[in-house]
Amino acid sequence: MLIRVRKPSDVASSEITPESAYLNRRAFLGAVAAGTAGVLAEGTGAAGLVRTGQQEEKLTPYEDITTYNNFYEFGTGKDDPSKNAKNFRTRPWTIAVDGHCAKPGDYQLEDFVKPYTLEDRVYRLRCVEAWSMVIPWRGFPLRNVIAKAEPTSRAKYVEFTTLVDPSQMPYQRTNILDWPYIEGLRMDEAMHDLTLLVTGLYGKDLPNQNGAPLRLIVPWKYGFKSIKSIVRIRFVEEQPVPTWVVQNPREYGFYSNVNPEVDHPRWTQRNERRIGEFRRRPTLMFNGYAEQVASLYAGMDLRKYY
Repeated sequence: MLIRVRKPSDVASSEITPESAYLNRRAFLGAVAAGTAGVLAEGTGAAGLVRTGQQEEKLTPYEDITTYNNFYEFGTGKDDPSKNAKNFRTRPWTIAVDGHCAKPGDYQLEDFVKPYTLEDRVYRLRCVEAWSMVIPWRGFPLRNVIAKAEPTSRAKYVEFTTLVDPSQMPYQRTNILDWPYIEGLRMDEAMHDLTLLVTGLYGKDLPNQNGAPLRLIVPWKYGFKSIKSIVRIRFVEEQPVPTWVVQNPREYGFYSNVNPEVDHPRWTQRNERRIGEFRRRPTLMFNGYAEQVASLYAGMDLRKYY
């Protein structure tokens, strides 16, 4: 069977469709493959299915995506964010871009997003608790912002910071994490074509509980690397120290690549449960994106650099 490979830059804005269209049209154009082929391919399945490599997978329903979340600023239960983030204000929204770059600046969300064509991409999201989803995200490559900022030769990493506002984010009044939430990527990871800044899902604006108005998606890494409600993007020389590495360095490493061979100390990562399904399935190396990203880690001991 021949699958036509498409680059993310080939996805036209006209192909961005609402939730009903995702669920009802047979050909979902612009879907990102996540299976054995690990390439961008046309979706050719029945309603609600997308082709990922040599197989078809169901999109996770919008209701599940928006009610089963990790977002500790709004609570530690999976349904807490959808209940506690309803009144979260996402306008106006300022993103600071600074650090080792030639063109730092403070941007309003609209100005930050406006120069770029929004793309629809279907990515797997794999969480460290061994559950996963298949989500149609809407966003643009992080590399667009990086190119605009013109990082200097001293910029080896990109550090991201979440909003701190305990008046809106009630669990920031607790010490369950060391606020603000911080994450980071190596520069080549940040520049990779698969790495997205996301503004929506299922053709709609990003819901508050899913990280509105702007979040990161790095589909070959565990979900906690995909930081939500971003207010700062900083180019740094030293490796950032992410929030979960501070919280528990034994369990959470900087790279956090999906790797079935490296177990979490408290549970296996060899298999996962897709939300909405009862059966478990084998976890794929790099969450199924090995063909695209394995070369980033050539020669690295992935048990040491977990």
